[in-house]
Amino acid sequence: MKIVSRNEELLRDTLSCIPQPSSRTSLASCNKLIRFEDISAAAFKIQCGVQKTPCMYSRLSKQYGMDIYLKKEFLQYTGSVKERGVLYLLMSLPQDQQRKGVIVASDSNFSMAVAYHASELRIPVFVIMSTSTAPARVKMCREYGAMVISYGTTAKDSQVHARRLAQENGYLYLEEEDSAVYLSGLGTVGLEMYEQVPKLDAVIFPAGGHCGLLAGSAAALKHLNPHISIIGVESESFPVLQQSLKAGHPSEDQACNNHHFYGDVSGVCFGSNSLQLTGKLVDKVVAVREEDILISMLRLLEYERATVDAEGAIGLAALVAGKLPELKGKRVAVVICSGNLELHLLQQCIARALTLDNRVCRFSLVISDCPGDMSKLLEILAREEARVLDIKQERTFVTSELFTVEVICTVETRDKIHTAQLRNALLERYPTTAWTER
Repeated sequence: MKIVSRNEELLRDTLSCIPQPSSRTSLASCNKLIRFEDISAAAFKIQCGVQKTPCMYSRLSKQYGMDIYLKKEFLQYTGSVKERGVLYLLMSLPQDQQRKGVIVASDSNFSMAVAYHASELRIPVFVIMSTSTAPARVKMCREYGAMVISYGTTAKDSQVHARRLAQENGYLYLEEEDSAVYLSGLGTVGLEMYEQVPKLDAVIFPAGGHCGLLAGSAAALKHLNPHISIIGVESESFPVLQQSLKAGHPSEDQACNNHHFYGDVSGVCFGSNSLQLTGKLVDKVVAVREEDILISMLRLLEYERATVDAEGAIGLAALVAGKLPELKGKRVAVVICSGNLELHLLQQCIARALTLDNRVCRFSLVISDCPGDMSKLLEILAREEARVLDIKQERTFVTSELFTVEVICTVETRDKIHTAQLRNALLERYPTTAWTER
């Protein structure tokens, strides 16, 4: 996409007044022009309520051949960048509405941020969650200070109930959208990165359906330096943003996966404002595979001690997958925007990532059931410096000759080269070794 330097005129053309659907009772007024001054005002107003997160040089830089700086937004109190937009949104509400309270209906990062910051601002806050919501999320919202109500078996049930309560009690029903106020709050990330890392060549953001962070930050960065390349990254399984940009309007036909691993990455495209901003100001949108996201999560955990979810890792995944070769030798900032991953899912993700990274492998072979044969196998593994994670012996259902045992072994190696060396050593001693492909 073409980079345009006349950013004020560009933003003025982009953000016309767009009426909101009647079902949405959150922000009644139509959106106005988002100016750079609006983002600056948001930064000033929320500075005492959110963290100015570090944007640090990463040890991954040498591995990928560029200077990588990680903007660690997962260090926010609720673990998400959404706090910036939510806090500015809540602070901008009329005082009479602040007294009445707000209500949300989801278990997303947006709802967690509303629960925390509304409580901090002494605004009554109600969160409606379905009965299928993870107990840890319910517990966390209550600890933030929200009144949590379990209702319905699906997210749609919770939303209908929340709208009914809002209408009956005068609460403001909040749903994540692309109002000017919300986008201005999210755009403060771009301001901070520009201050923290001089001479930036490119900035990588998560995209997907909820591209408010990408759109708001692009508005700030392009105003400060039109030559900074802005790149959005979304999942290949849910190319919501690319489809919406191609169609020229928010895509409503994209099937979305409700698996908690994806979070907002797989959400529907929620607004014309952020979509139009993205189309005008973002230079490139790329898609990555689920495998790339998992390996990105592993890299961040190992090199940065950062435990993040798919939305937080998807920006780095574009570099892991080699989708941006033009950035070699450049100075690149990557926004790590979210770190809210359930513990049981984290275990599955790391285990799968190690397998995808050729560092956990499994093989089976048949040896004679004689004293010492198992010891010889273990000696080979020790000599090749492979760490045994699990080993099983099967005698009853072995289909080969009598008095033999099938050994199924799971081991950990250093990398792909080490795995190949181990495989060759085993085949040399046990030609019938069967390697389980990932």
